[in-house]
Amino acid sequence: MSNPVLELVEVRKAFGAEVVLEDISIKVPEHTATVLIGASGSGKSTMLRCINLLELIDDGVIKLDGIDITDVSTNPDEIRRKLGMVFQSFNLFPHMKVLENIILAPMRVHGLGKEEATEKALELLTRFGLREKADQYPDRLSGGQQQRVAIIRSLAVEPRLLLLDEVTSALDPVLVNEVLSTVRDLKDHGMTMVLATHEMGFAKQVADEVCFLERGRIIEWGSPSEMLENPKDPRTQDFLKRVHEAGRL
Repeated sequence: MSNPVLELVEVRKAFGAEVVLEDISIKVPEHTATVLIGASGSGKSTMLRCINLLELIDDGVIKLDGIDITDVSTNPDEIRRKLGMVFQSFNLFPHMKVLENIILAPMRVHGLGKEEATEKALELLTRFGLREKADQYPDRLSGGQQQRVAIIRSLAVEPRLLLLDEVTSALDPVLVNEVLSTVRDLKDHGMTMVLATHEMGFAKQVADEVCFLERGRIIEWGSPSEMLENPKDPRTQDFLKRVHEAGRL
């Protein structure tokens, strides 16, 4: 059996006396989507930041394709070349046009020539229905369009693993669906992903596995139907009851 693309083994992270991740162990096989759910402050975003080496873990191991990327000899920049990460905020460069935002990393980090980088960027923009926005500045786009450009920018480096951190949380509800449809397209094309989301209906559609976090621990995990329709742990049941009451599932 081949190695999972991503594996976390007993990962622990604390900020001072506050433990934000405790004994986190998961495996993410190739071409699957693992969705992290839980209340704000449960550790979802910190977990993604640790995977991307934006935060250093205090204990445990994180492996990418079987290689320990948390070893002290690891060059974080080399690892990040294999990862794509999209944050809650779009983080597009406002002084650069859409196309310029997308080709920057492929050229500067991966050494692609401008012509090749541009060709790939335009292919992605066309695929996601944003070709006509290539020469516009980000502030001329809707929030949903900006977030889709941010996702395209991450795809332009052909990541081994894509990390998505609450990518719809800053959007007007009307714009959420266009971003979720982009992520569904990635899923259909076999992208390996780890997502943190509050959109339970979306989690049900896209996830191969759902992990419920509370206070930095994975309380329960399983298929979307198991987790969202028939959770076993009372803490998961209580969380989903509150989600139902808020109209998010």
